[in-house]
Amino acid sequence: MRCDACGGSATNMVMVQLLAVGNGKVPVDATTGLITLINDFCRFIDLQLALIENVFPNISENNQNYAWLSQQAILAAKNNNVHALNFTIQSKITGDLVTYKSVDSITNPDDVVNYPTEFLNSLELPGFPPHNLQLKVGLVIMILRNLNPSRLCNSTPLALKRLMPNLIETTIINGKYLGENLCINRIPMFPTDLPFDFKRL
Repeated sequence: MRCDACGGSATNMVMVQLLAVGNGKVPVDATTGLITLINDFCRFIDLQLALIENVFPNISENNQNYAWLSQQAILAAKNNNVHALNFTIQSKITGDLVTYKSVDSITNPDDVVNYPTEFLNSLELPGFPPHNLQLKVGLVIMILRNLNPSRLCNSTPLALKRLMPNLIETTIINGKYLGENLCINRIPMFPTDLPFDFKRL
């Protein structure tokens, strides 16, 4: 696995450069059709553990430092890569792993026989949490929906403070409401890009 490793202000610089590439603002060589990245665009890491150690050094001691956590990030292209990275990072933090399983259901009674619960549980959809969500106090999570436009928007980072059966207590670790504590309960989510009506709670 080859990944780019960066942390702190370097993360912001790489994000700006990636946006420039995506927006077509980096010149393309007319003969090769390629672009040239600046020399310090990123560092290449060959092993996943080395990547984690570069971005999250001493995570077991630093996971309560919210200012530091809010500046660290690893970007991955696929959900299964994200899950693998999360699992490895979680294992470095002390504490009990708490599992939250979604309640998945078909909303149209006529479709219930065609889409069993096991099938719904297996779906990993972009912008949706997995059916089997494993969390640990001290981890950072990201909001996937605009729950409260003034406080809880898509991409708001939160640190986990307390994990209860149907409720999680969090702290906002970035932005205008930095340090504010919030509780989040189970939320119904409805995908719009499937050929059937489905709810994940």
